Amino acid sequence: MKQRYVCFDVETTGLYPQRDDRIIEIGAVSLEDGHVVEEFHSFLNSGKAISGTAQRIHGISREMLIDKLGPEEVMPKFMAFISNSVLIAYNAKFDMKFLRYELARLGRSLPNRYLCALEIIRKAYTELPNYRLETVYKHLFGDFSEETIRHRAIDDARLVARIWLEIERRKVCSEKF
Repeated sequence: MKQRYVCFDVETTGLYPQRDDRIIEIGAVSLEDGHVVEEFHSFLNSGKAISGTAQRIHGISREMLIDKLGPEEVMPKFMAFISNSVLIAYNAKFDMKFLRYELARLGRSLPNRYLCALEIIRKAYTELPNYRLETVYKHLFGDFSEETIRHRAIDDARLVARIWLEIERRKVCSEKF
């Protein structure tokens, strides 16, 4: 059986789950055999206030979440989507910390293996001026679509998926995934 990867991203109310910051948007793209297979996207209404700093970054307001499902409804759907896939995030420590926190609140764990695309890119492309997602994407592909909304979960997950497929195609790292 071929390995299934899921590139994902989360947007949050703040930076620290240990201070009860929460996931408010999650986006994911599944990859099999070098191709995008399907996508998952959802907003989450955790009932938490969004810090001004976080809102300036991702543009998600509390009003946008009023009629959205809560984590207790969204996270089981996300878990079904990822199944036993290897997870890939651009800054995996951040995203995994929030995923684990949300799941722990629901009495669940996250057994999936994960990879950090940022760490792999830093090793493979030492010449880049910085390692922001948009810098790496532009280095590999040129500019990205005007329709791409940066710091939104599904668009960032799509960027990570495309970068991941390209670094796999180029075989830029010697790690076996």
